[in-house]
Amino acid sequence: MERVLGPLRTIFRQREFVAVLAANIVLGLGSSFVSPFMSMFGTIEVGMNPAAFGVFMTVTAVSSILIATWLSHRSDAHHSRRFMLLLGSAGGVLGYAGYAFVRDLWALILIGSLALGLASITFAQLFAHAREALGRSAVPAGEVPLYMNLFRMFFALSWTVGPALAAAVIHLFSYRGLFLAAAALQLLFLALVAAFVPAAPRNAQSPAPTPVSIEQLLRLPGLFPWFAAFVLVFIAGTMSMMNMSLLVLRVLGGTATQVGIIFSLAPCFELPCMFYTGMLATKVDQPRLIRLAVLVSVAYYAALTLVRVPWQIYPLQFLSAAFVSVTTGVAITFFQDKLPRQPGAATNVYVNAMRVGNTAGYLLFGAIAAGFGYRAVYFTCALLSVVALGLMYRASGARATHDGS
Repeated sequence: MERVLGPLRTIFRQREFVAVLAANIVLGLGSSFVSPFMSMFGTIEVGMNPAAFGVFMTVTAVSSILIATWLSHRSDAHHSRRFMLLLGSAGGVLGYAGYAFVRDLWALILIGSLALGLASITFAQLFAHAREALGRSAVPAGEVPLYMNLFRMFFALSWTVGPALAAAVIHLFSYRGLFLAAAALQLLFLALVAAFVPAAPRNAQSPAPTPVSIEQLLRLPGLFPWFAAFVLVFIAGTMSMMNMSLLVLRVLGGTATQVGIIFSLAPCFELPCMFYTGMLATKVDQPRLIRLAVLVSVAYYAALTLVRVPWQIYPLQFLSAAFVSVTTGVAITFFQDKLPRQPGAATNVYVNAMRVGNTAGYLLFGAIAAGFGYRAVYFTCALLSVVALGLMYRASGARATHDGS
């Protein structure tokens, strides 16, 4: 019990850590309002077919990659985390407010590409700030993976209620209400950053590290196979996310309420999984833990190809929680350890794998769902996870670290 309560006491005793937790909850809640329902918004509310929706999401994702990569390249040496987080949250406010009122496809593409492209930097910058806050504290270096997973756990906490609340908002106020609520959450995130994130640059007490481009990072021995593997992991995750609501509604005969329950169950399971895997990561080889998580994802996607009614998905969400707690928790620390002095750039390598995976996932989702059906999407997810697992085993023989000096 002390192993559980000790880190939590440490977190709640430090104002900076509490602010990180609150920011994670708000950012996660905003994500949980939007992500599960984007495919419904695009195909049902705006009227896109699956292929057009895939192109729409791909264009906005590519813009996010370009904007966030350029900003993250400068973040560690030239700008404070506060500035980056304020910039990103302001973009989120404008972007989601635009989605609330605009239904023209080209205007939506412009809003998603520019305003939400800026908003895409917030996740990486928040976790870079969390890593730096841990570095300034008395937390032992060996305990960092546990604390990072605890921060990520509070992001997952918001997903326990977010999708169900979002489904209720859609029912009562339509998609306009949904995106206005998401804009309000971004505004609250901005207020938290303004009130609690230090204005001073992170490197005020030490020489600025030499900026390292993503191309240079990916040339480090053994890093590119891990990056490529996580791209595949996130392709599968994106396709699964986009596919779930449509599978439930159009194949299994379910309702929007059941979609909300499904997306809320996984983070309920994630909370204990995040804590447990965080403790494991302080004792067990992180690459081994990540490979085991990807193996679990193969089982999850394979099982989803066999479901016949919506309730059968409910227990499977435990498998989702098991691998997500590692691939979105421990994995952040894993990549940050590759570039200890530049957590912004290191976290962005991980997030760029997510963005590239999202982009490819949107395209593949539209093509596979339109051509082969919604069940085929999950078969493809399982296959991609198998390939990712092979790349991770290939990378296990090479190690890469860079101190950024």
